[in-house]
Amino acid sequence: MIPGMRFSALKHALMHFPWRDTARTLRERFSEDRLGLSASSLTFTTSIALVPFLTVALAIFTAFPMFAKLQGVVQTWLVESLVPEHIARQVLGYLSQFTRQASRLGAVGLAVLVLSVLTLVMTIERTLNGIWRVQRVRPLVQRLFIYWGVITLGPLLLAASLAATSQFMPLLAGSKALSGLSAWLLDALEFVMHAGAMAALFRYMPNTHVAWGHAWSGGVFVAAGLALAKEVLALYLKSVPTYSVVYGAFATVPILLVWIYLAWLIVLMGAVVTAYLPSLLSGHARLLGRVGWPFELALACVQQLHRMRSTPPHGLSAQALARALNVDLLQLEPLLQTLRRIQWIAAVDLADGAEPVWVLLADPEQTLLAPLAEVLLLERGPSTERFWQGSGWQDMRLSEVL
Repeated sequence: MIPGMRFSALKHALMHFPWRDTARTLRERFSEDRLGLSASSLTFTTSIALVPFLTVALAIFTAFPMFAKLQGVVQTWLVESLVPEHIARQVLGYLSQFTRQASRLGAVGLAVLVLSVLTLVMTIERTLNGIWRVQRVRPLVQRLFIYWGVITLGPLLLAASLAATSQFMPLLAGSKALSGLSAWLLDALEFVMHAGAMAALFRYMPNTHVAWGHAWSGGVFVAAGLALAKEVLALYLKSVPTYSVVYGAFATVPILLVWIYLAWLIVLMGAVVTAYLPSLLSGHARLLGRVGWPFELALACVQQLHRMRSTPPHGLSAQALARALNVDLLQLEPLLQTLRRIQWIAAVDLADGAEPVWVLLADPEQTLLAPLAEVLLLERGPSTERFWQGSGWQDMRLSEVL
């Protein structure tokens, strides 16, 4: 494509992107998913696992002589690129001191370090699965392989990237003679690496399919947000030195905690953007939780699958169902899992490796409506039994409401 045409296409995409819907979705999901509370939990877990994670990651370099000389460079670059400049040197000093002490631990101590790192990765996975509305977790063995891949392959890929760009090593080592172009290239490298790391996190950590294009969109959102947040926090700390006045030499600790919290907030909002990007681009409606809407949507889903029973492939994929009902896929997924739990529908894998299709198992003429009504409308119990008997729900067939 001609560069001018590419620029025009990019301009058209940016002008027609649903910015307002994206902002509204972020605001709604911030409250619904309690992203502030999730960021607080991740901040606490990160503060505990930060030193163990760095110790385990840097220890991996000792097994690869070609990367051994990059340990100090990687550690310095990580801190200076991820932490605001105002506290980067102090944080690097603390981490270096802690990791040297941790390297002298015995087998039990190292096992505790690895366990704390696994706890952090498990918390990240659980939080992202919640954002993607994933209810089925991976098998334990598969999860352990993914966790170990994050802990081991991440540092090695980072070292390989830095080694492949050896021309930047003097800059990363702290060279003061930076030309304008060199500084810009270094900032661009950091931005791409941050965006790529976040894209990989959004692509592989949730137990659901995430397109690379959507993952990269979320990664770029996070990288831009982190860069902006670093500048804003550094400007605030320089203009209003409240923490330094109150805490003195101890000021680095609360500043670091505030920064970790802000960073996790940005990462979680990037995950929301990634998860909802398909719905935002397709213009699907997002139901806002009116009374009885899960029951209504579940019946509409069953009705669509009932119509497809006689037409190959005798069902619809989750994406096709969302398009047919003009709803958000992430709101439809939990209802599909509910219908599967009561054994009304099942997911069938196709031979060509395409997305699984959902098929209707229940016979509307023989299936009672009560199981779905009890799950999504009103749980049956001593206080509601007379209502159930008087309403006739317990005897109503599914065919009567389709």
